[in-house]
Amino acid sequence: MTAVTEAPGSPGVRGVRVLLDCASAPIVPAAREVLLAALDAGWADPRRLYAEGRQARRLLDDAREAVAAGLGVRPPEVSFLPGGPVALSAAVEGIRYASRRRGTRTVAAAVEHSAVLVPGRAVAATADDATLLDEVPVDAVGRVRLDSWTRALAVPGTVVAALQSANGEVGTRQPLDAAWEACRAHGIPLVVDAQAGLGRDPVPEAYDVLVGDARSWGGPAGVGVLVVPERTRWRRPGAGSEAEFGRTDAEPVVPLVLAAAEAWLATATEGPDESRRAWELVDEVRSAASEVPDTVVVGDPVDRLPHVVTFSCLFVDGEALVHELDRRGFAVASGSACTASTLESSHVLAAMGVLTHGNVRVTLPLAGSLPGGAAERAAGVHAFCAALGDAVEAVRSRLGTDRL
Repeated sequence: MTAVTEAPGSPGVRGVRVLLDCASAPIVPAAREVLLAALDAGWADPRRLYAEGRQARRLLDDAREAVAAGLGVRPPEVSFLPGGPVALSAAVEGIRYASRRRGTRTVAAAVEHSAVLVPGRAVAATADDATLLDEVPVDAVGRVRLDSWTRALAVPGTVVAALQSANGEVGTRQPLDAAWEACRAHGIPLVVDAQAGLGRDPVPEAYDVLVGDARSWGGPAGVGVLVVPERTRWRRPGAGSEAEFGRTDAEPVVPLVLAAAEAWLATATEGPDESRRAWELVDEVRSAASEVPDTVVVGDPVDRLPHVVTFSCLFVDGEALVHELDRRGFAVASGSACTASTLESSHVLAAMGVLTHGNVRVTLPLAGSLPGGAAERAAGVHAFCAALGDAVEAVRSRLGTDRL
């Protein structure tokens, strides 16, 4: 929940709007303070040899060490790119390019981020060979089918696989250990997309390249994390670069990286308590949504992220429901977490074989990002659950579908 000036909707709780779409959210206060201070202290180019440049380099190195320690890797294995999707695309491309003599085929779950699927489809279209991207099916809760995954890896010419640690739209965790074991059996590196879970869920250990986004742990937008362990063969296409160990052309924005590192440290102090509280609140949302007639809560109810839930309402237009909830003071999302701007139906829900229309996605904020902390977040969720049924009924009434 967060105060909004000139808000487009009505206040949700005690004059404060309730923000429940926090895949991208305001940064935590400690990170905001560091960001403002770093605009003065870390503005210089860290490649420069004069005093201000050397100071920026020290700050960047300190931030890298903090994030690397949290991820359990060495600092040189961590690179900062301009956002999680950019890092994810680079992760897959670097593996594919390094292995290009063996083939160019990619295996990915059908619910992966568009930063994996869209470039993969482009490669297949350019080569006029649809088999160069194998979109492996998932089950009804969004979990990849391991038998299909293993068969896809066995196809000659496969050089890279991509799998989320958990889905940012429905919350379902993926079987990373088993998927990675299958990859290792076929000599295929696994890129793990942890954008939705880093800072909210345990750090994955089963991967060959790991990707994250600072927004997931309360950091600023514009900071993606690319982890390339020393053991992994990865090479960036094109001319060499001095930026971030040769993994990008874009020099990191030092103040943003410092804020991301501070957010990581601030979030890590909450740890299990934050996850437990968020889990309980999402359970409350799942229960409230399931009591609304003709509404289905999707995703695994148990093996899931603690802070994400999606439900779909029959006889309701998703955008109309978002607007109705916004009018009542609640900010939620509808559509795919990574392609909502295209106004297309969710590819995640479609792959799961569930209702793709009338869906609402709730992504809880970190308690530490709110002025009132955990109590404020809980009050917002309680108010949302109390208002949900009436909001759905109001939309159905306007659309004339309440009589169906």
